[in-house]
Amino acid sequence: MSSQAFITGSARPIIASLGEILWDLLPSGRRFGGAPANFACHAAALGAEVYLVSRVGDDPLGQQACEVLQRPGLATRFVGQSDRFATGQVQVTLDKEGVAHYAFGEEEAWDHLESTEALMQMAPRVAAVCFGTLGQRQSVAQRTIHRFLDATAERALRVLDLNLRPPYYNDATLRESLNRANVLKLNTEELKALERRYQLSGEMIEVLHRLRDLFSLHCVALTRGPDGAVLVAAEELSDYRPAPVPVEDTVGAGDMYTAALVMGLLRGDPLDEINRYACQLAAYVCTQSGGAPLLPEHVAEVFLRAGDTFDREQ
Repeated sequence: MSSQAFITGSARPIIASLGEILWDLLPSGRRFGGAPANFACHAAALGAEVYLVSRVGDDPLGQQACEVLQRPGLATRFVGQSDRFATGQVQVTLDKEGVAHYAFGEEEAWDHLESTEALMQMAPRVAAVCFGTLGQRQSVAQRTIHRFLDATAERALRVLDLNLRPPYYNDATLRESLNRANVLKLNTEELKALERRYQLSGEMIEVLHRLRDLFSLHCVALTRGPDGAVLVAAEELSDYRPAPVPVEDTVGAGDMYTAALVMGLLRGDPLDEINRYACQLAAYVCTQSGGAPLLPEHVAEVFLRAGDTFDREQ
């Protein structure tokens, strides 16, 4: 995939992450989370200038979330505060392999993401924006996310981290999200859901190519847990399996993969290289508790030493 397909505009690419801030209620205790929030933390750790777009409640959990988000490279000017709705929480259970399963609360602060003039003015400046379907379960947030996506530059990365959480999506949300994206990241269960919904059949690689063609996507990334990931573009294919690691839990591993994928695409790295370090970084997150662990310098260097700078043309 040519690096010239996308823009960054500076040595630190500007990335927006739209959607939920949550507290994951894990068996080991409460941990900060939400896929967009995890992604934002990871992308900032990998060197981006990240703007998280979400809402928290006017409550202790909201205050704690904002404290967690005080990380280098991560801006919170678009994290609003609601005096009507509480900060989000999700009950997380882990199966014997450490794989997470989620039970979400209803109508929380992140469901009421509001569009502002300042937010819309930022949209054309971003090199990439990441969004999912869960963050669109309420109409007000969905309208804001769609407006932001529609205001981005044509050559910006619009990354759909599918994040299907039944019953919080429908046919319209799915299709409108896919039509606005140019990069899709999904897992094996989500691939099965799309196969059924769009009547796709054949070998896995063939289905991924058909999805890419159906929605005019630049790239499709399929994560497969301990079996690594597959990346498919028009003229490139990458299949990588990382070495096994001791798993604490899998919360946030996919979000780290997405962050490394986005950063690698912006840098113009080959798909094989992107897939390798994205899987390795995701594996590290699996060894930690919670979805947004701090990234030690020697771990971040797995990505940083793989390339140079983000000096792509405007």
